[in-house]
Amino acid sequence: MRFIDEAEVRVEAGDGGNGTIGFRREKYIPMGGPDGGDGGDGGSVYLIAVENVNTLVDFRYHAVHRAQRGQNGMSRNCTGRKGEDCYVQVPLGTKVSDLETGEVIGDLTEVDETLLVAKGGFHGLGNTRFKSSVNRAPQKASKGSEGEHRVLVLELTLIADVGLLGMPNAGKSSLIRSVSSATPKVADYPFTTLHPNLGVVSVDDLRSFVIADIPGVIEGAAEGAGLGLQFLKHLSRTGLLLHLVDVAPYESMDTPVEAARKIIHEVEKWSDDLANKPRWLVLNKIDRLPYDEIDERCQAIVDELGWTAPVFKIAAINGKGTRDLMFAIMNFLEEQRRNDSEQA
Repeated sequence: MRFIDEAEVRVEAGDGGNGTIGFRREKYIPMGGPDGGDGGDGGSVYLIAVENVNTLVDFRYHAVHRAQRGQNGMSRNCTGRKGEDCYVQVPLGTKVSDLETGEVIGDLTEVDETLLVAKGGFHGLGNTRFKSSVNRAPQKASKGSEGEHRVLVLELTLIADVGLLGMPNAGKSSLIRSVSSATPKVADYPFTTLHPNLGVVSVDDLRSFVIADIPGVIEGAAEGAGLGLQFLKHLSRTGLLLHLVDVAPYESMDTPVEAARKIIHEVEKWSDDLANKPRWLVLNKIDRLPYDEIDERCQAIVDELGWTAPVFKIAAINGKGTRDLMFAIMNFLEEQRRNDSEQA
């Protein structure tokens, strides 16, 4: 299914039910007092995060969600029934903003987490509420207030431990296919990945992590070129970035070092937070190099970049070097989690 990254949805809470004007009409009580009941509160609209929803595609076909209106009050001091709340399921990682004001209402990152996005109207009061010592038969009741109406912008940010970063055709899709059960499209031309892909990497019993592959980033992505800008934000939740570089590009005019520097430049322009995340260099497609030149060619790239973070040499197409990389990632993430736990 195609990944839908953003969606607009209109939410309409129910209006409060009106209060009613009523008087007792019973045998032998000709001058009965007021008995008009209150209305019911309007239903509210909530978003709830669930695991079994992966995209926002449904909101393209169901863009309005309404809660039920509160029932009007009735005679004999009967209160109207409250309107039913409306619960809208959204994927984990959904950020919710108000379209008109730009206010960020919330961020749903845990299973069954709920967020109130439109509050139901307050009930109207029946005439019994207005009875007093000087007004024994009030001819007055109030209407229920209107429920909130809003247009929301939903943005889905993938929740992954590791994000793949690189130019088109750097081998990101091949890597995620090699180490997980994900099956993104792979071809010998750029831009084969048009939407994000998630894969679960199991390195051992009860040891696994989630890896995300996004469309390739090109020069000018931070200004809106290509697909990279649209999906770079998906890397904001990751704990580690893998910067894939093709060490032996076929047709690219850029050298591996030039390609790597362009990606670094775009990431720094896009977000300081993203630029400061831990980032490892993964030199891919070493199977294209003569065996006796692999170490020398790779070291030249590292030296020219001045890279000081970890470096790995792999061939994603046949899995060479990927096992060591995955175990290193797992150890790094576990260490990160222990540190976070201690700080908490």
